[in-house]
Amino acid sequence: MKTLVLAEKPSVAREIARVMGSREKHKSHFEGSKYVVTWALGHLVGLAEPEDYDKKFANWSLEDLPILPDKMKLKVLKETNHQYKAVQQLMRRQDIGELIIATDAAREGELLARWIMDMAKWSKPFKRLWISSQTDKAIKEGFASLKPGSQFERLYQSARCRAEADWMVGLNVTRALTCKFGSPLSAGRVQTPSLGMIMQRENEILKFRSEEYSILRADLGNFEATWRGSNGDSRIFENDKVQDLQNKLSGRTGKIIKLKKTEKHVPHPLAYDLTELQRDANRMLGFSAKQTSNVLQRLYEQHKLVTYPRTDSRYLSSDMADTLKERLTSVAIGPYAAIARPLLRKPLPLSKRIVDDSKVTDHHAIIPTEQTVLLNALSSEERRLYDLIVRRFISLFYPPARYDNVAVELDVAGETLHAKGITMKESGWRAAYDESLLDGDEDDDDLESGASLPELKEGETVTVKRCIIQSGRTQPPKRYTEAALLTQMEKHGLGTPATRADIIEKLVNSDTIERQGNLLHPTGKGKQLIELAPADLRSPDLTARWEAELERIARGQGKPGPFLGGIRDMAQSLVKGVKNSEASYKPHNVSNSHCPDCGTRLLEKKTKRGLLLICPNEDCGYKRSGEKRLSNRRCPQCHKKMELKEGKAGLYVQCLSCGITEVMNKDSKHINKREQQKLVKQYAKQEPAGNNLGDLLKAAMEKKNQ
Repeated sequence: MKTLVLAEKPSVAREIARVMGSREKHKSHFEGSKYVVTWALGHLVGLAEPEDYDKKFANWSLEDLPILPDKMKLKVLKETNHQYKAVQQLMRRQDIGELIIATDAAREGELLARWIMDMAKWSKPFKRLWISSQTDKAIKEGFASLKPGSQFERLYQSARCRAEADWMVGLNVTRALTCKFGSPLSAGRVQTPSLGMIMQRENEILKFRSEEYSILRADLGNFEATWRGSNGDSRIFENDKVQDLQNKLSGRTGKIIKLKKTEKHVPHPLAYDLTELQRDANRMLGFSAKQTSNVLQRLYEQHKLVTYPRTDSRYLSSDMADTLKERLTSVAIGPYAAIARPLLRKPLPLSKRIVDDSKVTDHHAIIPTEQTVLLNALSSEERRLYDLIVRRFISLFYPPARYDNVAVELDVAGETLHAKGITMKESGWRAAYDESLLDGDEDDDDLESGASLPELKEGETVTVKRCIIQSGRTQPPKRYTEAALLTQMEKHGLGTPATRADIIEKLVNSDTIERQGNLLHPTGKGKQLIELAPADLRSPDLTARWEAELERIARGQGKPGPFLGGIRDMAQSLVKGVKNSEASYKPHNVSNSHCPDCGTRLLEKKTKRGLLLICPNEDCGYKRSGEKRLSNRRCPQCHKKMELKEGKAGLYVQCLSCGITEVMNKDSKHINKREQQKLVKQYAKQEPAGNNLGDLLKAAMEKKNQ
């Protein structure tokens, strides 16, 4: 009997087949003497659509909501139907006696495999391959220690509950909003509160009123000190007070009344989980969260240089301790040789900040594998992201950064001045980084803001040589970057490391938020949607409770039945709220162009390929590019190329500068420039030399039309 291995992607199946000796290649699988290796293409099976329960649900209607089937059905997805049939046939083969689930070792990977098994009615034994990297060594060790499939039943139930809950709430509320307000409006347990946080920040910015202030700095010769009020604030909002202080302090003598020197130890940052890596990649490299996920997946799956990416742990497990030197050796090349090789000469210090079994969930932190690195084989994106992971990994084995923090307090003419400085003693783990990568590090505020101070003593006399007044304005709260939004999503339990990037992309693609540089702005649609969505969905508290309950189910501490029962009640309540709403919605992206087929004003939609103009009339479906199209016809007044447009009467051209409009007559006969010159040359010899170009062309046209 043979064993069937189900991987998540063809590329992973290919590697497993190679390592396990299944070299006979077929259209939908690899086969060997012991293993038949096949693959999914992501999800092959999903939850049935409303119309699969009743055909009337194919048409969206407010009266039919909420749609809450007694038992959720599964269906084969159309786009991957061919691969499902191939997997199903393999599962029904008489010589297949066992199944190994080799999909991603996480909640979603478990779900897609189990749904395929349910749909194909698999009833034979099955086991689970649970590995954290795709190297040959990891695959062989994983097959040598396969786990019973039943061990992951609770994880599957948690994943099933999440999928069914999202279907019941997301589908019903989205249909309700769309039907009620006559525009495609999407809502969900994670995307709506994420949008809510962006909108809350926008409201704070709109309400903010900026004020001017001044900061007074005293030049004391070999260092500077800043005036502070009794509340510790250095900002002065009254102009008269600034001038009075300047007059009072200039040229005056004072003394140091307090000098405090403390030695600070800053330990190395923890190893990366996915969210922390996405934050740093956004802050340091300008990558979007989705971009980081995609590049990281290639480093894991294609190059096999990093461990499992979709992890929420920042620690390593004790069974990995013996592999760490081998991993360090593999990265001790090129730019990393000088910082990695010294560590290999002595035992690695493994503190609780590195290895802690109690803080490792399904997967440990993201670190390099033992795979030999060929940096030239990586793209620019891959190289830059890999650089972050390697430097963070190497820094784990360096000592803390040590420096003296010096705080000085001075009294001059009864006013209090302050100065702060640092003296670096040992760079420690910071040696693993370029200084540019450490700029703005949240853990090193003192290091970033402290200046060098001379040797000072308590009681020492100082003289104010001059006062420097620095002007400024209070700044509104900053709009979210993806890094900041990921932090808030993690803090409130919105989504998982594997889904947060997709949620941000979904908000962008649904035109509820937009990227402007590195900042996230709500669109006109997003601003209205957050007001129209049910209040319970706007708060992150709801989905945080969901995630906590799903985690309890995964651990065997909660049960699916009560959880899904509560979700049903919630879906009914949310839909009822939308139905009873008295609010209204106005499309924010109405263009000045009309649909040439039905005359309706077209809506503007931003896509990856540029601006698109779409007819909102469901019976029409007209769409065209919204980008400016220049014709070859030139304006008779300014001679610039005119813009080609389309209206109710057909094509026309309009000058962007002068506004002159001309109708394009499709039936008219146009002569191109080459033909025009040819005709002029041909008839110029027959006409008197004094004739102008217009006469020549006229004669040519008459001759041609005879």
